[in-house]
Amino acid sequence: MSFLLPCPNCGPRDVNEFVYAGEISVRPQQQPSLAELAAYVYLRRNVAGIQREWWFHRFGCELWFQAERDTRTNDVLTTELVDSNRQV
Repeated sequence: MSFLLPCPNCGPRDVNEFVYAGEISVRPQQQPSLAELAAYVYLRRNVAGIQREWWFHRFGCELWFQAERDTRTNDVLTTELVDSNRQV
């Protein structure tokens, strides 16, 4: 698999420069049940279509960012840096 992933800081780069860190999901509340915690850690929607994901530019600027990507075609619709103070 190879495609260009546009880093919001560096511009388009080969996807092999990045680390995929999974789809974006909502964190459980302060004291989740074991079932809620297990679902958060292990269960993913694995959408065939557009999903928001975490990426890390390992061999570049070393910044974390979010991307909106179509998993069927690997077309990247948007990328954005995330404020480190913002809760996701």
